[in-house]
Amino acid sequence: MNKLTNIPPDVDLDDPKFRIRPYQQIVASCTGACITSVIVTPLDVVKIRLQAQQKAMLSNKCFLYCNGLMDHLCPCPNGKDPLWARGNGKFTGTIDALTKIGKNEGILSLWSGLSPTLILAVPATIAYFVSYEQLRLYLKDQYNNKFRKEKISVKSMEQPFWIPMFAGATARVWAATLVSPLELIRTKMQAQKLSYAEILQALKTVVSHNGISGLWMGLSSTLLRDVPFSAIYWLHYETIKQTFRGTQQTFTFNLAAGAIAGSIAAFLTIPFDVVKTHRQIEMGEKEIYSGNKPGRSSGTWSIIGKIYRQNGVKGLFTGLIPRIIKVAPACAIMIATFEHGKRFFQTYNANTILQRENNLQYLQHKKNNDE
Repeated sequence: MNKLTNIPPDVDLDDPKFRIRPYQQIVASCTGACITSVIVTPLDVVKIRLQAQQKAMLSNKCFLYCNGLMDHLCPCPNGKDPLWARGNGKFTGTIDALTKIGKNEGILSLWSGLSPTLILAVPATIAYFVSYEQLRLYLKDQYNNKFRKEKISVKSMEQPFWIPMFAGATARVWAATLVSPLELIRTKMQAQKLSYAEILQALKTVVSHNGISGLWMGLSSTLLRDVPFSAIYWLHYETIKQTFRGTQQTFTFNLAAGAIAGSIAAFLTIPFDVVKTHRQIEMGEKEIYSGNKPGRSSGTWSIIGKIYRQNGVKGLFTGLIPRIIKVAPACAIMIATFEHGKRFFQTYNANTILQRENNLQYLQHKKNNDE
């Protein structure tokens, strides 16, 4: 018998009639999103602070408190240290940043941007996971239907590697575009510890200079990071699942598989994460506070080139450790919670359907006996 329920062990929970409904996918994904956001936000704050520190050094800019509205980047005269560095000093690594931020700014500063992160996580997770599951299952069914029509053995009905890659990349494009303005707010809050009033003023200024499209500033670099990340992540995760499909895929198994797949994807896409943070933090500060119209922002590849010339390959991997430390448990918790929720609803659906079928069989049998 199945450990989760009393359904027969030979019942295939991936059978289309047992698949969970979209609203069940929403419940499963949102639970994981909330838990994950609370746990990994401090690591996200540290990662962004380290990347923001590098940006200030690269551009000879520093954080100064200006006109009571917001902290912003501007040229540092005479090589003076930036305001936040005077209190924290330069961060030398992940542990150092965690310690200094918590000590000098208060422990709650490590959860800066948590509220927009939670607001971001719900719609992003719904759009992402539901889109991924629906597209993956659709493509898998279409692929397998070809074998059925050709009367090929069921054993040949595999899920090819390109399905999770394509489904993951497509779902990420949709989800990232949907929540890009919220991502911009979250990054800004974590980088400079702004209040909601300061964030509102900053957004008004961005819109006045760049129009509504300014709220999607950095989307291209976000997609450049997140689309390949999703493709790489789902490819490795589904591959791990298929490799060990003969074993029971427990909550712990999903944790490990998610952590491994997430770490690989995070490592391969970290340069694009650095670029995304650089572009979103900027938000046109120099032009906004000088009163001039914003010039054309640097392209992704020009920023990568500048970082490489200044700091070499090491600069492109700034924040790698906190990113992996954040992404690995985030992916692990999210996918394990999602898969556990899926199994719960799958077995619930299976029990409901099997019970209904048993009742029908019983009624039919009783009717035959009465006749």
